[in-house]
Amino acid sequence: MMKTNWDSIKSRLAILADAAKYDASCSSSGSERKRDKNGMGNVEGMGICHSYAPDGRCISLLKILMTNFCIYDCKYCVNRVTSEVKRARFTPEEIVNLTLEFYRRNYIEGLFLSSGIIGSSDSTMEMLIRVAKSLRQDHKFNGYIHLKVVAGSSKELILEAGLWADRVSANVEMPVQEDLNLLAPAKTISAATKSMNQISEKVQETKEELGKKTRFVPRFAPAGQTTQMIVGATKSTDALILNASEKMYQRYSLKRVYYSAYSPIPDADVLLPNEQPSLVRENRLYQADWLVRFYDFKAAELTTAEESNLPLDIDPKTSWALRNRSFFPVDVNTASREELLRVPGLGVRNVDRIIQMRPYRKISLLDLTKIRVSLAKTKYFVTTSDHNPDAFLIDVQNLKDRLRPPETQLSLFDVAATARTGEI
Repeated sequence: MMKTNWDSIKSRLAILADAAKYDASCSSSGSERKRDKNGMGNVEGMGICHSYAPDGRCISLLKILMTNFCIYDCKYCVNRVTSEVKRARFTPEEIVNLTLEFYRRNYIEGLFLSSGIIGSSDSTMEMLIRVAKSLRQDHKFNGYIHLKVVAGSSKELILEAGLWADRVSANVEMPVQEDLNLLAPAKTISAATKSMNQISEKVQETKEELGKKTRFVPRFAPAGQTTQMIVGATKSTDALILNASEKMYQRYSLKRVYYSAYSPIPDADVLLPNEQPSLVRENRLYQADWLVRFYDFKAAELTTAEESNLPLDIDPKTSWALRNRSFFPVDVNTASREELLRVPGLGVRNVDRIIQMRPYRKISLLDLTKIRVSLAKTKYFVTTSDHNPDAFLIDVQNLKDRLRPPETQLSLFDVAATARTGEI
């Protein structure tokens, strides 16, 4: 038996784990793969996440590239073919062993696997599939697996990947083709969305077959699919980014669009910015994305022709409310759910609690505080049984000054809180 060279594995792991950090699309939710009494690992409840579980626990997964060699020359990518970074490569068998050993030591609860493209898209995709298939079939691994769909892969391979992975992702990278033409001319948005469409159709087909309950149907990507867009590498506005995201949600039933602020890389091309965009911009996009997905906002409502980027000093819902003062105040005792969702400071859970309370009592400000509504923001936009904000209807700029956070730069705790709860 050949002796394992752990020094070699450790050095390659350092390179390939670091190279994988630029892909943000590795969160998960919604997978319900059950525990196999003869296997190891499981995914329950909200699944395995790369951030925080609902109870606040940080859940980890092995996030790694199979290799950082790549035939493409995407200018925003540290692993582009012209980059002078150190290169490394794992075999599928080595990644399987790493995943199992890390799991046994309680380091991880799942795997996120991507790769640079070597040889061809299909040959690279085949190796990624070998890892997931071996973990599932040979080792009965029931933990979370997320596979990155390699750009340009065949439909057959994409559909096979979904049989072994809980989640798959095909990254679109940029909101418009003009951006890709500038920074990654070998890639097209249509190729990524073609893969998304194939995944979406198979997910829907599987759901329909499962609904019939007439025969065994293999699970297909039970946690759905995601994508990623890079923010700030080009001059594309938040309006363009949100519009592209909204269309993908509608057409491909995505679970999430991840927004990744461009991070300066070594030996960067002159076309790229020298500094990283504000992380507040990234957070504002996540907040706006949440409004589109869960608050019935349209992407076009969140920016204006004059201001095509989201404001950094105030959240997008409050910004919309200040531009639409005629919509307010909203009566919490009579307003529809859709109207309540437009009130700054009221999240989805609070709106549902308000509606549940209304048949039994007239809701007051005190009732709102009991369900943890932030009155510092909400009181300017609602009426209750004991409160009418007419006295507070001062000019917009004055109100904006009152509502603006003390610091324009969000703390990491603010960002984490928004990511966990989505309440805005």
